[in-house]
Amino acid sequence: MTSPGTDHAAPRATPVRQRSARRAQAPVVAVVALGGGIGATARYAASLRWPAAPDGFPWATFWVNVAGCAVIGVFLVAVTEGGRPAHPLLRPFFGTGVLGGFTTFSTYAVDIQRLVESGRPGTAGAYLAATLSAALAAVWLAATAARRLLRGRRR
Repeated sequence: MTSPGTDHAAPRATPVRQRSARRAQAPVVAVVALGGGIGATARYAASLRWPAAPDGFPWATFWVNVAGCAVIGVFLVAVTEGGRPAHPLLRPFFGTGVLGGFTTFSTYAVDIQRLVESGRPGTAGAYLAATLSAALAAVWLAATAARRLLRGRRR
């Protein structure tokens, strides 16, 4: 037992505070879900349009991830450095929702496993390295280009 005034535990949230916090997060959850549905639908459409052979290089997933990374590079520069404040729900909707649903690093991992299990470890390794390299390069190149465009507009 502690003496009065020595208990340093954080105060517990009251049920009213918990409900208020959940209500404040409801619009964020809603826009992330809506954006995620849009992004995942676009990704699924790409996989139907360009299906990968069972033991082939998964080009659709590769290009979806690279394109999504390029868009996130441009988007984050525009939102953080664009000069005008963005709507508070824009980043959760587009960044987390649409682009999070569109890019698919979980499918990327499953593709690697599928390639290894089908006896194509070299293709799996190439896919692993190419996706990581291309995705990082896409973010960097797109963000750099967006910054240059913004600087050019300000002059």
